[in-house]
Amino acid sequence: MKIVQLPILICLIALTSCKNSEGNLIPNSETTAKEKPSKDKVRELSEAFKTYWYAGNAEITSYKLLQERYGEVREGTAVNIFVTEDFLKKEQVKADNASEENIPVLKLNQTKKYVTGIYPYSVMTSIFTPTNSKNNAIKISHSTQEWCGHVYVQLNNREDFKIQSHSYFEGEADQEFSLEKTWLENDLWSYIRMNPEELPTGDFTMIPSFEYFRMSHKKIEAHEASASVTVGDSISNYEVMYPSLKRKLKIYFSSTFPYTIERWEETNANGLVTSAEKMKRIQTAYWNQKSTTFEHLRDTLGL
Repeated sequence: MKIVQLPILICLIALTSCKNSEGNLIPNSETTAKEKPSKDKVRELSEAFKTYWYAGNAEITSYKLLQERYGEVREGTAVNIFVTEDFLKKEQVKADNASEENIPVLKLNQTKKYVTGIYPYSVMTSIFTPTNSKNNAIKISHSTQEWCGHVYVQLNNREDFKIQSHSYFEGEADQEFSLEKTWLENDLWSYIRMNPEELPTGDFTMIPSFEYFRMSHKKIEAHEASASVTVGDSISNYEVMYPSLKRKLKIYFSSTFPYTIERWEETNANGLVTSAEKMKRIQTAYWNQKSTTFEHLRDTLGL
């Protein structure tokens, strides 16, 4: 797979005298995504990555959320929680004990909370992407809770993608099925954090996010997509489009390590845009902060 070299794009930007914070966005001219992620391709982690992600903390970022739902845009909050942990290969759950058999992952828990009319939505997606190989996520789970009921989807990365889906909607109910492996939209966030040069570009197939499928009540399957990386002096962005879905996702991230995600936009088929803008970011071991004495950290995050 040919990899897009961000430094080359940065040089192009310099030559065209781009001086604004996000630069003049230059579409990526090289296609790279015909070849799918592979567990056989080792990912070499930088020393900067190890120093940042293995310091015993999680990175927590809060966002001001404008969420499209039922043809209107709702105000809410989103939170991205990135943290490294060890994963059991067979059971595909967090490991309690250290072992050479464990798979190191970068975990993203992404949450959203907003209100539609009288009733609230609570959305969460968990993505477990290996850090030691250029492979798809080992596991993805997604749940949505609201007053009508709740839905749950889980993907396990085996010989193919094994998917379980449970829903209170007629026509969805309880399902188990397999999909051929291909790119996963849910992986994009972690690819950015580890190495944006691994992002797929050009034309390829991708499975959109599970949140999209459950909110739109569409069949979970891969769709044709096209994507590009553009680079600015301080902020870069990755844009992926699904022509058949009339949907576009654009993720803005810092151009240098640790490639923090600053905001994102999702354009829906109805033309309305879901967006999230960074409010606050902290690094902390939140799992040790269960006492009420730590509630002030929620104020720090604006939650």
